[in-house]
Amino acid sequence: MARTHNLFLLSVLLLAVAVTYASADGYGEHKSSYPKPYAPPKIVSDVVVEGVVYCQSCKHSGSWSFQDAKPIGGAVVSVTCRNYRNRITYYKAFTANDEGYFYAQLQGFSMRHPYLDHPLQACVVKLVSSPLESCDAYTNINYGENGAKLRFEKKKIMSKNYDAVIYAAGPLAFLPEYCTPDEY
Repeated sequence: MARTHNLFLLSVLLLAVAVTYASADGYGEHKSSYPKPYAPPKIVSDVVVEGVVYCQSCKHSGSWSFQDAKPIGGAVVSVTCRNYRNRITYYKAFTANDEGYFYAQLQGFSMRHPYLDHPLQACVVKLVSSPLESCDAYTNINYGENGAKLRFEKKKIMSKNYDAVIYAAGPLAFLPEYCTPDEY
C-alpha cells in the first residue's frame, strides 16, 4: 500500500513539474510576458496610370499638336491589360477630373509573370467618351484610339506601408466632330 501511495505522490509531483515547465515555456497563462516574433509590416503596392485628356483645336486637326487645346473635365478613359497569352487580365474605366487629369489606381492588377505581364508591356489606355457634345470625336493622338502604351517616368510614391509606381499615358485628345476649314 505504501508503494502505491509513493507512486501516486511521484506521479503528482511529475505532473506538477510538467505544468510548471509548460507555463514557463510560454504555453500556459504567462504567455503574454514573452515578446511576439517579428513580423514585417504588410506593404500595399499599387500600379497607377496618369494622364490628361484634351479637346484638340480644329486649327490643328490632322496633326498631333496640342496648341490651343483645352482639357476635358469628366472625360472617360479605360485601362486594359493583357497577359503574355494575350488574354485580358485587367479592365477598368476611369473619369478625368475638372482639369482633364486622370489618376487610375489599378487595384486588383497583378503580374503573374514578372517580365511578360509588366504594365509597360501589358497595359494600354484608350479614350472611351467625352462629356462634351461639341468635342467628342476620337483622335489617335498618342494612340488614344488604338491604345496608348505606358511610359515610366521615374515617379514613385513610397511611405511606411504603401508603395506605388506611377506610369504616364498620353496626353490624349478628342476633336470637335465638325471643323470648318479656314478661309484663305
